[in-house]
Order: sequence, then structure tokens, then C-alpha cells
Amino acid sequence: MDWIRDHAWETWLGIAIVLAVAELASMDLVLLMLALGALVGMVAAFATLDGVLQVVVAGVAAVAALALVRPSLVRRLHSSPAAPLGIERYVGKQAVVTERITGLESGSIRLDGETWTAAVQFDYETLEPGQTVDVVEIRGATAVVRPA
Repeated sequence: MDWIRDHAWETWLGIAIVLAVAELASMDLVLLMLALGALVGMVAAFATLDGVLQVVVAGVAAVAALALVRPSLVRRLHSSPAAPLGIERYVGKQAVVTERITGLESGSIRLDGETWTAAVQFDYETLEPGQTVDVVEIRGATAVVRPA
């Protein structure tokens, strides 16, 4: 106990490091806010405050960080739109018809430099080569398209 009392700032720094490393496993920013409180406790130890007062200051700082800092960080981290992956990235893109497409027959389109089998969205549509189309859905290896 005497060592901890004599080396208070090192103890607070050690606690902060352990909490920050543990945060890498949880990734929910709670332990990081507690580590921030431990760093404030370290500053209090540098200011030669009493041990109980160091714990109180560190606790208040951790609670304040949890209440004030963490919500805005979580909002910021979770606000970015998810980028579509795989074939879903083609939905909404434009393509050019390379082979006639009707409601009865599939044709082909040129989409992002690749040739795709394509079908019309509605059976009554007919799309001619050279026409620009929008991809509305991907069904297996077939792009479902409509006139742009």
C-alpha cells in the first residue's frame, strides 16, 4: 500500500494503460472513458492531492466523460452510411444495353466495363442496344434494369 501511495501518478498511469488496452477488446468506448478518468487521477496525483480526493476527481472525470464525450463519439462513429458490398454496389448504377432485352428474352448490358446478362423490370418493356438503363436489382448473375 505504501508503494501505491508513494507512486500514485505511476499507479494512475498503469490503470489508464490497462483500461485503454482492454478497450481494444470491447470497442464500446466505456473503458476508454474510464482510462481518461484515470489520467485525470494521475494529474491530481501530480498536484499532490490526498488519495481519496484523487479517486473522487478521477471518478467525476470518468462519469463526466461517459455522459458528455462518449455519446457524441458513438454518434460520430455510427453515422457514416454503410457502403454496399459485393453485387449490391451495382444497384442504382447506369449501364448501356448491348443486346436487345424484352419481357420474354434476356439480353446483355455493359456495366462497369463488364458484360452482364440483363432482364427488364416489367414484361412489357423492350430495350434496344445503345439505350441507357438503370440497374434496379441483381438476381443471381442477372441484372434487372429499366430505362434511364
